[in-house]
Amino acid sequence: MPSNLRRDLGTLDSYAALLGILIGAGIFKVTSDAWALTGPSVILGYLVLAPVILATSVAYSVFLSTPLGRAPGGEYTHISRTFGGYGLAFVGAWLKIISYIGALAYLANAFADYVTELVPRVSHMGAAIGSLLLFYAIHVAGVRWFGRLQVWMCALLFVSLIVLIVPGLFAIRAENYRPFFTHGTSGFLASLAPLFFAYAGFESLAQAAGEVRDSTSRLPRIFIRGIAATSVIYFLMSAVALGVLSPAQLRVSSAPMADAAATYLPVGAAAMVTLGAIMAVATSLNATMLVPSRVAIMLSEDGLAPRWVGRVSARTGTPILGLTITLAVALALLISGRISVALNIAVFALVVLYFLHSLAFLLLPRLNPELFRSVTVNIPLSVQRIAAVLSMGAMAVLIVQLARDRATMVLAGFWTLIGAVLYAFGRMRRHE
Repeated sequence: MPSNLRRDLGTLDSYAALLGILIGAGIFKVTSDAWALTGPSVILGYLVLAPVILATSVAYSVFLSTPLGRAPGGEYTHISRTFGGYGLAFVGAWLKIISYIGALAYLANAFADYVTELVPRVSHMGAAIGSLLLFYAIHVAGVRWFGRLQVWMCALLFVSLIVLIVPGLFAIRAENYRPFFTHGTSGFLASLAPLFFAYAGFESLAQAAGEVRDSTSRLPRIFIRGIAATSVIYFLMSAVALGVLSPAQLRVSSAPMADAAATYLPVGAAAMVTLGAIMAVATSLNATMLVPSRVAIMLSEDGLAPRWVGRVSARTGTPILGLTITLAVALALLISGRISVALNIAVFALVVLYFLHSLAFLLLPRLNPELFRSVTVNIPLSVQRIAAVLSMGAMAVLIVQLARDRATMVLAGFWTLIGAVLYAFGRMRRHE
């Protein structure tokens, strides 16, 4: 593991990183899209997906309880060490880097959307660029500043959620839940893919494994407890939004949480919900900024990327060059308006990576018995295997659904080909 990374993140910082990226733009953006496909049964959709995400998180909890839980890299590290090879893990890591940089540009744009709604005189592009520069500077300064800022932003976010949810439970009208399934079973199944976007990215916490104190004991518990808590919050938020707004209102709503709050809260409190949405996007931005540079550290450690890409500053304990590349590409996507070039494959790439990660987890006892014997998390083996099979089955269904979008598949194939070429060059350089 790179010795210059500093273990400055504790339990509270880790929970803030996980919850911040989960309760982000997804829940504020996708609820109305999914409602158009299935109606109020969106609420059930969040509950159906919760066990799938929990099952997928079991693999992360197990791997992070081994010595691999002391190093960054997440799935790349886990898959490559299980299979004893780098090709599959490298291409998966490459797609992850591309999707996260695209997500950064998207989140910066979403951040500017909410800021200009709250303060109309602010320049949209200025706010978007400013958000990227701010979080870049925070990450360069040190991971402890990332953690502290994440905790404070999450605190504001949770205050706004309380303001949204508690009074909203008393404003729900049961008739707004009827009919519960507006487009039958097919509509409900179709809604699961966009709803999955709200959960996607939970694994980003694994990239901080090299910077969390006692990571092999803390992170496994944080994954499972944090995702369980998020599922409850998703259920309550969607129950309030879909129970307060009528179908006519939902059809024209692009921000159902804020629109619902405006119907039963005074002006000041409704503004607090908008501020909460800003914090939700900001916490996602902050956590997303961390991921590509940490994956790059492990790629450079394995000789598959130039050493300078993963170099960690002795002064700040952060991969400044990796962060700078992340910022530059995200800014280029944002300013050029080509966010979709990287973002369209984000969910597809993550779902494929989750499938491969769970497969590696299922095969771990056979392929790497020594690593398997080092597992310390207290999860029965039968539960581990059931979780792996459940995760793989669910991811396979989502892959089939997402693969129906031809444009996404063309982009995924294009970026996969580039990743394969980069891997070939990396192998050549590694053997020189």
